[in-house]
Amino acid sequence: MARWCYAHRLVVLVLWVGALFGLGVAGTSAGTEYSNVFSLPDTDSTHAYDLMTKAFPERSGDTDTVVWRVDEGASVRDEGVRSRIEPALKDIAGMKGVGEVVGPYASKEAGAAQISENGRIAYAQVTFTEQANSVPKDLVQGVVDAAQNAERDGLQVELGGQAITRIQEPPTGTSELVGIAAAAVVLFLAFGSLFAMVLPIVIAVFGVGLGMLSTMLLSHVTDIPEVAPLLGSLIGLGVGIDYALFIVTRHRRGILRGMEPREAAVQALNTSGRAVLFAGGTVCIALAGMLVMNMRFLDGVVIAASLTVILSVLAAITLLPALLGLLGPRVLSRRQRRRLAATGPEPAESSGLAARWSTYVQKRPRSIAALAFVVMAFLALPLLSLRLGATDQGNHQESTTTRQAYDMLAEGFGPGFNGPLQVVAEQGDTAGLVESIRATEGVAQVAAAPPSEGISVINVVPTTSPQSEETDQLIDRLRGEVIPEAGVEAHVGGVTAIFKDFAAVTGDRLPYFVGAIIALGFLLLLIAFRSLVVPLTAALMNLIAAAASFGVLVAVFQWGWGTEILGVGKEGPITAFLPVIMLSLLFGLSMDYQVFLVSRMHEEWVHTKDNARAVRVGLAETSRVINCAALIMICVFSAFVLSGDMEGAMAGIGLAAAVALDAFILRTALVPAAMHLLGRANWWLPAGLEKRLPHLAVEPREPEPAPSETVPHARVESNGSGMASVSDIASVVHGFIRTTEGEPVAGATLTLLSKGGRQLDRVTSLADGSYIVAAPSAGAYLLAATAPGHASRARHIVVADEPLLYDVELAPGEVDAVN
Repeated sequence: MARWCYAHRLVVLVLWVGALFGLGVAGTSAGTEYSNVFSLPDTDSTHAYDLMTKAFPERSGDTDTVVWRVDEGASVRDEGVRSRIEPALKDIAGMKGVGEVVGPYASKEAGAAQISENGRIAYAQVTFTEQANSVPKDLVQGVVDAAQNAERDGLQVELGGQAITRIQEPPTGTSELVGIAAAAVVLFLAFGSLFAMVLPIVIAVFGVGLGMLSTMLLSHVTDIPEVAPLLGSLIGLGVGIDYALFIVTRHRRGILRGMEPREAAVQALNTSGRAVLFAGGTVCIALAGMLVMNMRFLDGVVIAASLTVILSVLAAITLLPALLGLLGPRVLSRRQRRRLAATGPEPAESSGLAARWSTYVQKRPRSIAALAFVVMAFLALPLLSLRLGATDQGNHQESTTTRQAYDMLAEGFGPGFNGPLQVVAEQGDTAGLVESIRATEGVAQVAAAPPSEGISVINVVPTTSPQSEETDQLIDRLRGEVIPEAGVEAHVGGVTAIFKDFAAVTGDRLPYFVGAIIALGFLLLLIAFRSLVVPLTAALMNLIAAAASFGVLVAVFQWGWGTEILGVGKEGPITAFLPVIMLSLLFGLSMDYQVFLVSRMHEEWVHTKDNARAVRVGLAETSRVINCAALIMICVFSAFVLSGDMEGAMAGIGLAAAVALDAFILRTALVPAAMHLLGRANWWLPAGLEKRLPHLAVEPREPEPAPSETVPHARVESNGSGMASVSDIASVVHGFIRTTEGEPVAGATLTLLSKGGRQLDRVTSLADGSYIVAAPSAGAYLLAATAPGHASRARHIVVADEPLLYDVELAPGEVDAVN
């Protein structure tokens, strides 16, 4: 497929562009039908909601609030205040799409309840004919303008409600654009090439764009919550850029090592592309794990996020090779192209900071593992005070009109006024129930509405805020003591009760969800790496990463450390559904990094059966790409603080912290240190289990030679001048084995291995240190050199059609370093 996409690049590009524009036109014309269904079957709050919908269907529209306050010494009943507020409310009531406006001035008796005891604060309720997500933003803006035009010195007017919240959100795509811009800077620094920088971003834009447009259309046929597209774009941008980064990095490396652009692209897709398919599949499976929770709200999140990931993977394995074909060698920077032309292909060697750090980890595994574990444990401590709940307008930034309206209502009517409870009774005498509720501790106000169809609704205003633990205790008290003692069949509902039930069900089912995704990850890694210890280590690391990232989340959003600096509003409980979503995404992303890191270690283990070398080489050759990919994800996720959505900001900060800790502490320090300490046990698998496990190869299987084929062995002959001669061999590697002082090493054993670990040739160096090994064809191989009294060496090399001159240097008695 990679060859076909590379060869037919214009066709592939036209198909992708056509799909994007076609879905764009369809999505724009159809609009959206997002639906926030937070209730759960068989919960008390759901029963209350169903009864209210049956008895009072006319209350289905969104109700928002206009709140005004006068200065000390004045009253909202003053004629000067009424003369400004009443015309504004009349204008709002006359707007098309507004069903009803109930203010404090229409009826003296009914309006008294809408004015605070001190007479300084009052409110009016504006009921739209549609739910908040269906109310046109122009209408909402008109309501806001009409209300705030009534302001004057000494009179403050603010508005609250779901519809009002929608118009104060930043323009759609702001966070995505900021994240893409930050990722572009990181990519340019990593690649040094404008074209190479653009490729991952283009892939992510196509994947996320098609995913969001498809989600818009699917919202007409299934329940998709409003937060789903935001979370879908968040994960889509991260994985889209990362997956393209892995493939482009492998493609550029192939060109730098002497391959033609076409073959480099095919090899990149056949290796890194397979890893991308595996990684994308694990992310989707992790997301599907949310279905274990059996929550309708999460079903839409699974659909949106999984669809975006699938489209991002599809773009990476089809659109990306087409774009690589269009660019050709220009995927390299000009300096790289000039150096390639002047000095030839680069050697297949790792060097620099990554190699030095890898050697350092090998020398001090215990101290590094202990330090990394202490850091992660310290960051996880706040998790002990985790409290699930719901955010509301009291968590908005202080500068927003919704936050100020919330605070004004709390000041004038009590903190519980912003989250009233509804006790819905089906039958029986509710008078006694009303009196019992009024006498209950924690209740500020009680008012019973006239019954409809035999159903009575009792509005209960707590003395505490919707997010306080005392309000949760009041709900438990009403359900467990007050209602049963009254002998009336009733249910406690309202937004506060719904989110309490949601948090309770989430907490009960979360252990099963965590167990399911951990078991799934263990099984995948067990099959992929044929080891019991590697998947056990990965499962433990995933739990450590989750605990530390949730600790950071609690410290920021629940304890309030830096919330105002970050511009995310006031502290409060962690949104109930966030742990499920974050754990799914974290599991998928951790699997990506684990597979990328351990697959390279496993490849080296197959070649050499040397665990220390396998861990050292794997870390040296993958840590830079993992860290670069993590840095991009951190930029993308952190940018979602600008989304204007509290849940989006929580998910962004939480995932950014999780990726940073996972990549820079776990995969770079704790995992390799632990694998050094475990030694050969890393790769242990019982023989009986080995026979029963299916084979799942992340890397492509190497072709076996045909029965008639024989691998030629080098004939080493002295030509009298100290050099070995080559006779009738098409592809060979030859050179000298020397010490660090330049002395020849005689009797050294050199072995040429395929990428899969199959031995192709084995020779011994001559007295002058010269050697020749033969390769069956051009391609990438591993050349290993050993000699008594010297540290072994193993290098990746690329053999072309011409003989390759490659000298090897052996150091006496020291730990082998990846040079």
